[in-house]
Amino acid sequence: MDRKEWYLEYEIQNNRPGLLGDISSLLGMLSINIVTINGVEDSRRGMLLLCKNDEQINRLKSILVTMETISLTKFRRPKLRDRLAVRHGRYIHSDIDDKKTFRFVREDLGLLVDFMAELFKKEGHKLIGIRGMPRVGKTESIVAASVSANKRWLFVSSTLLKQTIRSQLIEDEYSPDTLYILDGIVSTKRANERHWQLVREIMRLPATKVVEHPDMFVRTTEYKLDDFDYIIELRNSDDEEITYETVDKPEFEQDEGFSMFDF
Repeated sequence: MDRKEWYLEYEIQNNRPGLLGDISSLLGMLSINIVTINGVEDSRRGMLLLCKNDEQINRLKSILVTMETISLTKFRRPKLRDRLAVRHGRYIHSDIDDKKTFRFVREDLGLLVDFMAELFKKEGHKLIGIRGMPRVGKTESIVAASVSANKRWLFVSSTLLKQTIRSQLIEDEYSPDTLYILDGIVSTKRANERHWQLVREIMRLPATKVVEHPDMFVRTTEYKLDDFDYIIELRNSDDEEITYETVDKPEFEQDEGFSMFDF
């Protein structure tokens, strides 16, 4: 019989000495293995467990709910967010009104890279948008996640090293294992029709596409924010506002000396 993974999370009500030892002993008596364990957020502990049958889990849960020293907060088959929480010690936070929007700050770059890498590993059409102010680490995080996911990345439009605006691909660049990266500002402000023909072609490929500045991207295209499977927001701090005021100024188009690398 295949063993199943479960995610257990509890909040500590009375952090007395030996509490973790008691729970570990209980798991041992029920023949449940601990795969990973870590503190999660404030006063919470998360565990990835491995067991042979549901009866073990039911017995464990019936005992844990009677313990006064802890409060059971999650007990379920592990989701991606659970695995990342127990790996990094904190949860990924999603928008209250839009569950497909996930928020990170710069100090969470390791968590962000792991999160995107897991998304990149999934096969098929995926459209991911990433918002953020200049030099917050958007492109670098995308590339790092691509490496982690063992994906080849390709800049369709970008400013990472120099301004890149592709108008065609060579044959071996068409692949479901390629991650296509677009910069919504560069494509909107600098590209020609041949570039947009290529963008439309890429959007139809059964591969993952990541669009930096998706709000700018949808302004002048037939695509909508609803077309995105995930929206990621990266900030320097929790209270930072993501704006496009500089890009929207008329002088932006006229400033020949302007460096797009700033975006």
